[in-house]
Amino acid sequence: MKTYAPIVVIARVLLALMFVLAGFSKFGDLGGTAGYIASKGLPMPQVLAFLTAALEVVGGLALAIGFQARWAALALALFTLLASVLFHNFWAAAADQQFVQQLMFMKNLSIVGGLLFVFSLGAGPASIDARRAASA
Repeated sequence: MKTYAPIVVIARVLLALMFVLAGFSKFGDLGGTAGYIASKGLPMPQVLAFLTAALEVVGGLALAIGFQARWAALALALFTLLASVLFHNFWAAAADQQFVQQLMFMKNLSIVGGLLFVFSLGAGPASIDARRAASA
């Protein structure tokens, strides 16, 4: 199977970019993030805010550079699926928010699909994972 390395890198970076930017944004306002988490009734919102930001930054960077990309993609996929159910539950949203929440939910499902591709196929030839495997 022919792999187009530059396209695979671009795909990984595009998937990762959202997480890295969101994570840094959360670190910039951990209090606001914790408040939003608390508004959904989740326990330990300050801890969850920090862990969420850390997962997004570290997992996103690992995915972008192709380091332990399968595990980073799986962690981000599970996180995104959980966040979608908890924070974009369009089925319980107010009538004026249902469309927007459904759109966000479906966007996140698409991202989960892309992340599961990385989990199942790996980071591709232009990655730290591939270099480490070649030198082993």
